[in-house]
Amino acid sequence: MKNLLFLVTFIFVQNILSAQFIQNPLPYSYDDLEPFVDAETTKLHYSKHHAAYVNNLNAAVAGTPIEKLSLNEILAKASTMSSEIRNNAGGHYNHELYWTVLTPEENTKASTELENAINETFGSLDLLKEKLTTAGISVFGSGWAWLIVTNKGKLAVCSTQNQDNPLMDIATIKGTPIFAIDVWEHAYYLDYLNKKNDYLSTIWNVVNWTEISKRYHDAITNPDKFAFWPEIKSFHKVISHTFYPSEEGNLQPVKEKSSELLENAFALKTSNIPTEYLTRSIVTAVNKLAIYSKSLDKLVKSNATDEKITKALNNLHNEFHTLLELCSLEDNL
Repeated sequence: MKNLLFLVTFIFVQNILSAQFIQNPLPYSYDDLEPFVDAETTKLHYSKHHAAYVNNLNAAVAGTPIEKLSLNEILAKASTMSSEIRNNAGGHYNHELYWTVLTPEENTKASTELENAINETFGSLDLLKEKLTTAGISVFGSGWAWLIVTNKGKLAVCSTQNQDNPLMDIATIKGTPIFAIDVWEHAYYLDYLNKKNDYLSTIWNVVNWTEISKRYHDAITNPDKFAFWPEIKSFHKVISHTFYPSEEGNLQPVKEKSSELLENAFALKTSNIPTEYLTRSIVTAVNKLAIYSKSLDKLVKSNATDEKITKALNNLHNEFHTLLELCSLEDNL
């Protein structure tokens, strides 16, 4: 019996360790949000609904190239994903955020930094609550209401259907989520039946403004300008691993990764360039990256001299920084 128990435990632990995506522990007990959200709702919501998204996502990506992507990378390319991956990835991300922005702690307050931004954007905290409540009520069927930081560093309220979210490239309003309200019926039905308005009014009693303030600070301090253009981030990762060693005279990384550079350059060239970066000068720079990467790869494969390879890599690196500068200029328009 002990051997069987050990085997079951071992298999369970191995499955957790081998899974790409993990459900984080609930940051409070099931009954800690009562009376505003009852223990049974929290238990079913976390251990059944959320857990199912994680399990289904791991099963959907297992053995595919998508298995190597982070959750945010999958969301940024949602338009290219199957509905199974898109829905389960969204369901996992959305719930991971939802649990952290709720708390049994009483009277948490927005930071001065966040409070000032709320007053500037919406007029007051009460008006923000009204706007988010309206966003939640306006969702037909199942979905989410969001407070986000846009790529311009501004607060905005929006809603999405089903398990979509503002990190997805398909989102009408894109940005970094800092607060979410789940308006699927499973989030409130045991307590409020079909009275979604009552749930949306009551949920404010357990909102974690400390966590939301932290997320706001992180979003404006370390903005991810290219959150919706993962191909440029992938290219940057490879060029960094090849160019910087070359400055120390080490060309081995670029000789090993020239094909990977070329692959990422052409992925960038054929990617869906976000609207804010879709200009002639940026498209030209992206096309040049593909041309320069092809030339570099050809030199490496033909065993060209280190001098020629270094020159080609420098040209590629300079063109990449030209692209980044053009994107920065577009941000300032």
